[in-house]
Amino acid sequence: MDDQRNLQTLLESHFPIIVIETHEEQRALEMLKNILYSKGNGFYTWTVAQGLKSVVKGIESTRRFGNLALQEGDTTTANPTTEPDSVLAIVRNDLKNCVVALLDFHPYLTNPNIVRLTKEIAQDFYTTNNKLVLLSHALEIPAEIKRLCARFELSLPDSKKIRQMISEEATLWRRKHSNEMVRADPRAVELLAQNLAGLTASDATRLVRNAIYNDGAITHSDLAEVMDAKYELAGQGGVLSFEYDTTSFSEVGGFSKLKAWMEKRRKPFLASDGPAIDVPKGLLLVGIQGGGKSLAAKAIAGVLQVPLLRFDLATLYNKYIGETEKNIREALKAADVMAPCVLWIDEIEKGISTNESDNGTSQRVLGTLLTWMAERRSRVFVVATANNIDMLPPELIRKGRLDEIFFVDLPSPAARIEILKVHLKKRGIEAAGLDLEKAVQESEGFSGAELEQSVVSARYAAQANDEAITTEHLLAEIRQTRPLSVVMAEQIEALREWAHHRTVLAD
Repeated sequence: MDDQRNLQTLLESHFPIIVIETHEEQRALEMLKNILYSKGNGFYTWTVAQGLKSVVKGIESTRRFGNLALQEGDTTTANPTTEPDSVLAIVRNDLKNCVVALLDFHPYLTNPNIVRLTKEIAQDFYTTNNKLVLLSHALEIPAEIKRLCARFELSLPDSKKIRQMISEEATLWRRKHSNEMVRADPRAVELLAQNLAGLTASDATRLVRNAIYNDGAITHSDLAEVMDAKYELAGQGGVLSFEYDTTSFSEVGGFSKLKAWMEKRRKPFLASDGPAIDVPKGLLLVGIQGGGKSLAAKAIAGVLQVPLLRFDLATLYNKYIGETEKNIREALKAADVMAPCVLWIDEIEKGISTNESDNGTSQRVLGTLLTWMAERRSRVFVVATANNIDMLPPELIRKGRLDEIFFVDLPSPAARIEILKVHLKKRGIEAAGLDLEKAVQESEGFSGAELEQSVVSARYAAQANDEAITTEHLLAEIRQTRPLSVVMAEQIEALREWAHHRTVLAD
């Protein structure tokens, strides 16, 4: 495998410390064991629970450290090697030509004594030929030893590998159930393989196994459970909110040009085996507040038939220095794990606008976001929405990072009728008994949000008099409303003028 070959190259390099940040500890250890067994090197692992353990013997079958002897596969309990400083002292003083994997060593890298011992082992590399492997789910390397380290990342399985895993798990299930075949919907299997992309091999295997062992079948009903589990693995409940069932949003009225544009890009976006260089990247939705940008973002996820992640920049910022940047890195990493998906960044200008009082945090957030947008290879379609285009930096809206800019204008007369029907139906009100044409005439310049509020207010007025809602109730509320297009006429007209030659109309 490429992973094993790449790891072997690092082990043969002149870096004395190898850093492996992964949740797949057993997979990494198995690769190390395979490499070092063939080379004849000594290989030890250390955990705070078991101490130092000999995994692969080197030239000698037994090594003695003072009064402590470890044979291949032996773990001596109640020994001093459970202490991190003690085991590092043994590596420095007693070992040669060995690789020592320190598991979950990250809590000790804040201790100056531990950091110094680690540095001394690394500096003695050309004398002892000892290498350290730091293996943990998360590792912050101290500056003192950072230049002595080389990082290695385990690759994630592609859709071809995941299909193979599904086949292998189905075979295992059949052997355990008297050769009974797993019932599988081919389309569901393909979607399962696509939706498991971005997970580690162990996590993907576990979710495939759960789907099969639940009822001996792989069907569309398994997909929602798999995506919920995948989202939990991403672990971003505070910054990202998740919505899996977005299919219904593809039927939302309006946005005809936007939907047609998206439909042309659906197959290239979902074709996981195609060239990654031409995968659709995303778009910017600019428009008037309450005009339906949020609904358009949901409609895009519906057209693509993928989950929707809402990235809430308001919860991103943290008062502790460095935490905000960490939050955005973790959120973007979670989006990569959830691919294929739509990442909706609502009111993006509020999260990246320059603020002199934030010590440059906004600029660092912008830099992190731009780097991710430019370099990502995951199938995450970005939908950024903005109300104030003047607050957006030019490097964000240029072609290349995003594919297009769409303008969501105030709804047309035909769209206003559909919006009124939707909100009346949502509240159990029959539209057939109302003169919606009259309501549309009176609601010129209304946004979708303002039309909805007119329906809500009309319903309250009717209920106050214990009456059924009538056209007059609706017209009275529309006439009492001063829409944003009137209150902020100059700003909205300026926005429309800006968008006229620079954007594509969404409808």
